[in-house]
Order: sequence, then C-alpha cells, then structure tokens
Amino acid sequence: MVPLKKVFPVIVVLITLSLLGVIYIQANWLYNASLVRREQMEEKTNNSFNTVREQLIARQGPPMRFKVNGTTIRPTEKGLAIDKYELANGFFNVNISDRFTTDEVQKLIYSSLRKEHLDTTFEFAIIGKGDFDNNGVKMQSEGLRRMVTKANYDSAGYNIHYIPLLSTFENLTGETETLYIIQPKNNLLLLLSLGRMMGIGLLFTAVIITAFILTIRTMLNQKKISEIKSDFINNMTHELKTPLATISLAIDAIGNEKVMNNKEKIQYFSGIIKEENKRMNKQVESILQSALLEKNEISLNLQVTDAHEVIQHTIDNIQLQLTAKNGRAEVRLDAINPIIQADDVHFSNVIFNLLDNAIKYSKDNLEVMISTYNTKKSLVITITDNGIGMSRDTISRIFEKFYRAHTGNVHNVKGFGLGLSYVKAIVDAHKGKIKVESTPGKGSKFTMEFPQE
Repeated sequence: MVPLKKVFPVIVVLITLSLLGVIYIQANWLYNASLVRREQMEEKTNNSFNTVREQLIARQGPPMRFKVNGTTIRPTEKGLAIDKYELANGFFNVNISDRFTTDEVQKLIYSSLRKEHLDTTFEFAIIGKGDFDNNGVKMQSEGLRRMVTKANYDSAGYNIHYIPLLSTFENLTGETETLYIIQPKNNLLLLLSLGRMMGIGLLFTAVIITAFILTIRTMLNQKKISEIKSDFINNMTHELKTPLATISLAIDAIGNEKVMNNKEKIQYFSGIIKEENKRMNKQVESILQSALLEKNEISLNLQVTDAHEVIQHTIDNIQLQLTAKNGRAEVRLDAINPIIQADDVHFSNVIFNLLDNAIKYSKDNLEVMISTYNTKKSLVITITDNGIGMSRDTISRIFEKFYRAHTGNVHNVKGFGLGLSYVKAIVDAHKGKIKVESTPGKGSKFTMEFPQE
C-alpha cells in the first residue's frame, strides 16, 4: 500500500489541475456566450434602426385637396390631393428632415429601442449632402456634440450607426439624407442579459471549489490523524514495553535461588512488580478515559470542593518529581472563596496533569507558581512555569487528542498526549474556561476559570 505522504501531493496536484481546467472551461464558455449575446444585441439594434428608417420614409403629411380649377374644397369632396410637405417645399422636395421635428425623431428612436429592451441612451443627427463637420447637419439632438467629443477620446467605447434615408424622388432631386446615431457601449446591459448563465456558471464553479476545499481539508485531517495514530502507537508501545520489561526482570530475579531464600529481596521485587502493574493500569485507564470523553460518557459527581485543599494535596504528591528536576513550587492562594462545585477526582486530576506537564517539559531548576483569585462570579486558578515554552502552532493544538509537542526524540517525554485533551474536556464539563499563554524558551501559563454560585 502506497503511504499517504507520497500519494497526498499527487492527489492535490491532480485535483488542482482539474479545478483550474474546469474554471478555464467556464470562463471560456462565458466569454463565447458574451460574444454571441453581443452579436444578438447588435442585430437587434440594427433591426430597431431599420424600423425607424422605414417609419421616417413612410411619413405622410395631411393631404391638401384642390379642384382642377384651383378652388379649395372640403376634404370630403373629390379633387386633386397633394401632400402638404410637397406643396410647401416644392413638389419634388420630400426630404425626411422636412417632415419631422427633432423631438419626433428622438421619440421614434427611443420607442424602437425600448420595444427591443435595448439601451435607450443615444444621440442622433440627420445629415444632408455635406458631411458632419461641413454644415451638413439638418437636425441634431441636444447632447450630440458632447457625446461625439467623448467618442473621439474613446472610440472603442461607442457604437456609431449610419442609416441612409432614401426617398422615392431621390433620383429626380439628387437629395440624400443619412440618419447618424451614436451610442455608448453598455457592458452592464450585456452582463445583465447574461445574468442567468453567469449565475449558474458561478454557482457550479463555487460548488466545485467548495468540494475541492473540503476534499483537501479532509485529506489533511486524515493525514494528521494518520501521523497522530503512528505517534500514539509508538508511544504506547514504548510506555507499555518499559514496565513489562521491568516486570520480566523482576520475575526472573525472584526465580533466582539466591533471591528465593531472601524474603526482603522477594518483597522488594514484588513491590516493583506491583508498582509497574499500577503504572500500566494507569496508562490503560487514561486510554479508556479518552474513549469515554470522546463519547461524552463521563459522568461528574459534583460536590462542594475546596480548591485550595486539592491544590495543596496535589503539590505534596509531586514533591519527588520536583526534586528530581531541582525544582520548587510557589503557592499563592489569594482567593477569598476557594469553594466550587466540582468532581473531586477529576478536578484533582486536572491540577495534577497540568503540574505533571510543567515538570515533563522543563529543564533543571524548574520554578512553578500556582495562584488563585476570585472574580465576581468565578474562581481563577493559574499555573505558571519557566519551562521550555511552546510555539504558536503548538498552542493551537495542545488540546487535541494524542497531540504531543515534539522535542526531538518522540519518546523523550513520557505519555500518550491525552493529558491536556482530558484537562480541556473536564474543565468544559465543569462549565469552566481554560486558556494558554506561552513563549518559547521562557515558559507557559495556564489559566482556568470555574464558575461559583
């Protein structure tokens, strides 16, 4: 079976490449969709302007009727009917600009664009024989010159349309006119028109990215659990192997003929076997407690407890360990009210584990200070040492089950990495709080706060 350490980077690279590929396809699809939608909008715009052109050319004025002899008659009577625009400007002069006012043309263009749900921001002009700059403009909208000036600076940001207006009598009069329309490119309208497709695309991309993150996180957790499990098995093997070896040696010694006849030595070696057996029982018990904590099956026997008595009793029990490290414990029990509702056994285990940890992760000349004080509604207990301290990464993980701060050789500090996870679980079960402050090389400070009624 291939180790996870070797497979993990390969899986991460493959998933990352797949994710980038999906994102690229999504981006390319959206880009092509935007091009198609822009073409559709341009086609709609052209159709809209062609409709305007047809409406302009088809415009007829109210007819004026004449009898053959030139006497005016009522519209209901028969006679010669002539378009009033043709009569006013010469029979063959039928220019579009003569048939409409500026407001009328503007309303026609606006209505046509709105009907197609297009951007209605535009300016226009009708140009005759001359060009735009040489007095060829026959009519124009109010903001035309301003928009043209902007377009000269940003030609890519505007669309310009030239629509020829050909009249029936163009070949006779030689007169031509062109409808000139300028519009700013509205990218927002394009995005809105793509909103649904973009929304779906972004949704699926977000789902894929979320799945990717969750997959990587799960794999990292599995990798961490695998490493923790390996460390735990190594530590457990080492911790159990030592007392077993000691027991084996003691049994061999008792079997020696010289020892068998010496009651003192038999009692000595029997005592060793008994102590090592207790040690193994404690180790097994700590593992079982961890299993119970994980299932939330530990029940607390809450009773009135004097925290000062528990602290003092625990310090008395670890004096030998302190002496071995040439250490000393300073006690400052300043709390006026040290009484809390606690499980005596578990609470004393919490104090012992923290003090034991301070001794384990320290050098010679250890100094430990245990202090207490009251706040309005709680009892605060602090345990400070001048040990090796912890890094930020270690502080963030010390309450994890089986985690042990490495100090070189994995077996140089005894234990399974269950002590602080047990402490955190018991403090939480008492509805208390615990926090850690530490500086590498200077020491650590554990602060616990227990509620008081």
